[in-house]
Amino acid sequence: MKRYINSALLYAILAMAGGVFYREFTKFNGFTAKTTLAVVHTHYFLLGMVFFLLLLLLEKSFSFTSEKTRRVLAVYHIGLNLTSVMLVVRGVLQVLVPALSSGISAAISGFAGIGHILSGVSMVLLLVQIRCKVSAEQA
Repeated sequence: MKRYINSALLYAILAMAGGVFYREFTKFNGFTAKTTLAVVHTHYFLLGMVFFLLLLLLEKSFSFTSEKTRRVLAVYHIGLNLTSVMLVVRGVLQVLVPALSSGISAAISGFAGIGHILSGVSMVLLLVQIRCKVSAEQA
């Protein structure tokens, strides 16, 4: 359970840092249009902090954590952070380089997509593990 609260705390700090970076970086560069930097804050708060706080509550209720859970969560961390890094990269380039080449844009989208897939698949696997644990307890 300590890992879950530590992860939630880490993602809360990253969310706040992402929000401050977005505000200050765009202000410093005089940028007023939309940028993906704005969603780094919410990704880390919801998919990071809130997700791990919910896991903490579920762990307290059902004790579902196993070695398999740890591996799935490692993939989740990788996916969430890859997605967030690519959001930052795209956002910084949107502010500094108004016209990206199609190759660079596609590469950024591809890596962000891989991050979304990793976090999405690992989230589903984790939910299946929790469902199996709950079903076993109810039987």
